[in-house]
Amino acid sequence: MDQHTAETTDRLLGEGDIAPVHEVNREGQSPFLLTSDHYGRVLPRALGDLGIAESELVRHIGWDIGIAGVADRLAQLLDAHLIAQRYSRLVIDCNRPPAAASSIPVISEATAIPRNEGISDGERETRRREIFEPYHDRIDAAIDARLVAKRPTVLVSLHSFTPVYAGVARPWHIGALYNRDTVLPHLLLRHLRGEGDLVVGDNEPYAVSDLTDYTIPVHGEGRGLVNTGIEIRQDLIADHTGQRQWAERLARIFAEIEAELRPEQLVG
Repeated sequence: MDQHTAETTDRLLGEGDIAPVHEVNREGQSPFLLTSDHYGRVLPRALGDLGIAESELVRHIGWDIGIAGVADRLAQLLDAHLIAQRYSRLVIDCNRPPAAASSIPVISEATAIPRNEGISDGERETRRREIFEPYHDRIDAAIDARLVAKRPTVLVSLHSFTPVYAGVARPWHIGALYNRDTVLPHLLLRHLRGEGDLVVGDNEPYAVSDLTDYTIPVHGEGRGLVNTGIEIRQDLIADHTGQRQWAERLARIFAEIEAELRPEQLVG
């Protein structure tokens, strides 16, 4: 299949392609609902390598390095439901509004993405329909089911960030991210700072906004859920040991936070 086939058909994913949504512990009883927008770096077969080298695809521009291992382990430790997205953010970024220019990037950091240049509106719609929508529809459905069952629901969106960006070293080990709702982020910041060995970012290295983010504004704030984003520095979770250690630390902290949240904050 040549690189333009996806533009001339109404299908992107086909034989040999995996489903976009990855789930762990669907019946988990924790109030925390975990999401991971940049969990995977899979490319649809129809898009080939997007015109870039494998060495670029494994970098942060392709996915959130290390977060998959943290997310899977944290879901088990908390007995929480995790919903994650397997395809590379270079195909379509599932934490960007579809209308944003960065939704399907033609350049990411300093790397050009040739296969994303000049694509048709039809292909944009196909990527959205087959990758973006199934992921967010699944999150919506999970929240709907929890609310109908009157189950407490707190949204936690998991990400990782590069130790160095644009030549500048980033000092934070972990950051709590938020937009309008500060209840959970402020609790998380207090607990993280209480650890004593962490440099903690308050809306660093990124801040959440309606223009640059999707999961927290739509599924968290839009549904009235207490929520937070978490960013962990990638060199700390680059291997299984680091992923396990951070999952265990976060599981302990979230168990402490759960005991502090008031019933009215646990929407259900």
